[in-house]
Amino acid sequence: MTSDPLPQDAAVTDPVAADQTVRHLAQAARAAGALALSFFRTDLKSWNKQNDSPVTEGDIAVDRFLQDRLGGLDPDYGWLSEESADTPDRMARHRVWIVDPIDGTRAFMGGEPDWAISIALIEAGRPIAAALYAPVSDELFLSAAGRGTSVNGRPVHPAARATLAGAAISGPGFLLDRVARHAEIDRRPRVRSLALRLARVATGQLDVALASANSCDWDIAAADLIVHEAGGRLTGPDGGAPTYNKVVPRHGILICSGRHLHDPMLKIAQDEFGTS
Repeated sequence: MTSDPLPQDAAVTDPVAADQTVRHLAQAARAAGALALSFFRTDLKSWNKQNDSPVTEGDIAVDRFLQDRLGGLDPDYGWLSEESADTPDRMARHRVWIVDPIDGTRAFMGGEPDWAISIALIEAGRPIAAALYAPVSDELFLSAAGRGTSVNGRPVHPAARATLAGAAISGPGFLLDRVARHAEIDRRPRVRSLALRLARVATGQLDVALASANSCDWDIAAADLIVHEAGGRLTGPDGGAPTYNKVVPRHGILICSGRHLHDPMLKIAQDEFGTS
């Protein structure tokens, strides 16, 4: 199927442009998910990258598919993906696709369900449209700036919890240990896909999701908009939102929660980790 080009320089908050962008993202994410599923729970070829993180033939196939599908929508948009060679020309682009073809590769390799296709469109360092698709559970998260967040067409919002005691939290064990010094929390299993872990806050399935330092743009950009548009917050310990498409696309510790719980979580994060 041939896709129409995206509107040139149209604000995604414009209803027509937003609907068209989200429709393209939904189609691309679902098609990429179907491709990924064709590799899932098979005798996958895999290897380690230079940073010792794993990659599979499924990651590469989905990456190439999305680069072709999304690149065809507007050739002037830049590209940043976990599984593509990074090039400096993205820094000069007005808009940039940021993609993780399979977020949660270890779960994908292990035949586990918590992996996803993550796609975000970035403008001026912030996401303006996003899709996150979990093929095993058939959950399609969609967001556009100013347009809210939906899962399979249904609007979603974070939980309204305002106190940390009893809060459902997922993240690396050492971060949960530090938070547990301040309140008795409901420790949930660590969702292997960071993007999905953050997005579970948008639906209220988690009250808080934590990420250790060194996550990359492709791990979090789509989930960032999904959480924000649902009514939640994703920030560093200093309360600042992540900025994307920097020369080095890495981030520090991140705290994701509903709005009412975010200030108490920031206080704990600042006490435990500082603001740098």
